[in-house]
Amino acid sequence: MDHLDGNVLAGPTTDLFAFEPTTAQGQCRSCADIAALGQAMVYGQPMGFVARCRNCDNVLLVVVEHAGQKSLNMRGLRWLRVADPVEHNRI
Repeated sequence: MDHLDGNVLAGPTTDLFAFEPTTAQGQCRSCADIAALGQAMVYGQPMGFVARCRNCDNVLLVVVEHAGQKSLNMRGLRWLRVADPVEHNRI
């Protein structure tokens, strides 16, 4: 099955986070790889999106939309680090 890159998550997660999720770094719970969510392999539609680790294929997060509501499961991430928007804009 072909996958998309993690940048596709920007659309379905925009209203879930107050930050740009594709630039947030996370650590895979399975292999400890650290990467921006934008580097994940994403499989999606029609039911939602599944983001998998670029290194070991572990499921990092799942976004599902049903009846106008979104559900987010991030159990495949050990942590998620969000850059300070002020610091990010200085680069």
